[in-house]
Amino acid sequence: QVQLVESGGGLVQAGGSLRLSCVASGRASSTYIMAWFRQGLGKEREFVAAISRSGGNTEYADSVKGRFTISRDNAKSLLYLQMNSLKPDDTAVYSCAAGRVVVSSSSTMYDYWGQGTQVTVSS
Repeated sequence: QVQLVESGGGLVQAGGSLRLSCVASGRASSTYIMAWFRQGLGKEREFVAAISRSGGNTEYADSVKGRFTISRDNAKSLLYLQMNSLKPDDTAVYSCAAGRVVVSSSSTMYDYWGQGTQVTVSS
């Protein structure tokens, strides 16, 4: 089992940057595929980015491609999401997730979830 805790959210102006972190604790956290999802107020949860166990394979939602970068440090059991050129539409609660099967944009492929961290982008 894996426990996930996110941090790094906050209030930022449009065009600014934030880096989110997710620390994974528990057995063999480095063996999990990791991902970021987000959910805006009154909206459905949506996929943001995912990364393979080694970090060699990544996948992004079209809406964040070229602006966000997912990465991981397995030695420290950390997952990151560097967010640049932020837009008001990026405002949401961002959650990290861990799964065992495949890098995927589907939330059903992830077994463990963090509580989330709020990101608010002002115009």
